[in-house]
Amino acid sequence: MSDSFITGGRQSAPSSQDELVKDTTTRTFRADVLEPSRTVPVLVDFWAPWCGPCRQLGPVIEKAVRQAGGKVRLVKMNIDEHPEIAGQLGIQSIPAVIAFKNGQPLDGFMGALPESQVLAFIERVAGPIGPSAAEQALEAAEAAFAEKDYAGAANLYGAVLQEEPENAKAVAGLARCEIALGGVEQARAILDSLPPELAKDAAVAGARAALELAEQASELGSPAELRARIERHPHDHQSRFDLALALNSRGDRLGAVEQLLEIIRRDREWSEDGARKQLVQFFEAWGPKDPATIRGRQRLSSLLFA
Repeated sequence: MSDSFITGGRQSAPSSQDELVKDTTTRTFRADVLEPSRTVPVLVDFWAPWCGPCRQLGPVIEKAVRQAGGKVRLVKMNIDEHPEIAGQLGIQSIPAVIAFKNGQPLDGFMGALPESQVLAFIERVAGPIGPSAAEQALEAAEAAFAEKDYAGAANLYGAVLQEEPENAKAVAGLARCEIALGGVEQARAILDSLPPELAKDAAVAGARAALELAEQASELGSPAELRARIERHPHDHQSRFDLALALNSRGDRLGAVEQLLEIIRRDREWSEDGARKQLVQFFEAWGPKDPATIRGRQRLSSLLFA
């Protein structure tokens, strides 16, 4: 594409935004788009204030560009104020995004695409994108939680929520940290304050299941007391069931699984299949990738279908 439509000097656009995201004008298009595109792809977002889909796409594409960590830049052009370039590119509807590389248009899309498709477009233009800062923080938080550093994990989850208040994994993780630290009421407050759509998320549902288990466990006796009852009365399935809850609340997930499996071995129909149902609730609370979930499901399957 010829850049004959560029007129004027090479100063940067009058914007207070950073180098990854900025506004441009017809006069500064060469300096903001064509020249930088010789070293890094530049996405140009053609938009207008009256355009609803443009307002939807704006924060999505900004987030995706920042996630790319400098592999691509975003330049925004208001076509109401600067229609010339959009006209020369043949843009007839907005939002429209055109990627420039080596001074020429390379690829593009139209419409308010979801984040996953915007990221895929950026990877097509600029190559693979690594995890975002939020994703890295979530990984670090999960690792800290696994090491039982619940306070450290809570700080990391909180940092993510400062940037992304509706990040479901961070909300669920923070609630789990509160539970682990004994703040059951704080966890309840976090989960009860969520909007309906966020409350439906699988991670949040798992945290709510964990909260319910913690609230149940708070009413039980100590594991030592419960074990003593079971030794005296091996068929006291309620005490064994309570022991499973108590063990889970103390982090002994495999021990909890064993107690419930023992009830199933002795009396599958006890409490209307209560032991199996409790195992399923454990699996939901722990998540599908947890080693105790994987092992527990294997053991349960072997027991039920032997």
